[in-house]
Amino acid sequence: MLLQTVRPNIVQAIRAYRVDDLMRSAQEAGQHFLYANLSEAQSKQDVLDGIATSFLFPQHFGKNLDALFDCMTDLVHKSGIQPGFVVVLEQIPDNTRFDRESREQLLDVFRDAADFWAERKIPFRCFYSFQ
Repeated sequence: MLLQTVRPNIVQAIRAYRVDDLMRSAQEAGQHFLYANLSEAQSKQDVLDGIATSFLFPQHFGKNLDALFDCMTDLVHKSGIQPGFVVVLEQIPDNTRFDRESREQLLDVFRDAADFWAERKIPFRCFYSFQ
């Protein structure tokens, strides 16, 4: 199984992994697979909208980084026992409207979510790529 070769709580570039393989591995492990293709996004708001739509966040999602963290952690944690997560953020924008600092802030949210789930001994693996 592909996931056995990846540390359980990590945020890393997708590099040699294929989305289909990650999805299949998540299914085989009984884990949630969350996928967002952000190729159309240009700004922070576009990125947050894309993630919210792809991950089926509730209508009241605040569309900021704090709300993103809450949806990836507390909201899900309160809904019951979780089997684990494989998250793919494909084609994160790389432009002046979503610069390096913005990308790092976004990935920091997912790193913090990985730490949150690690404390609860739940695997949370996030893979990303840039445009």
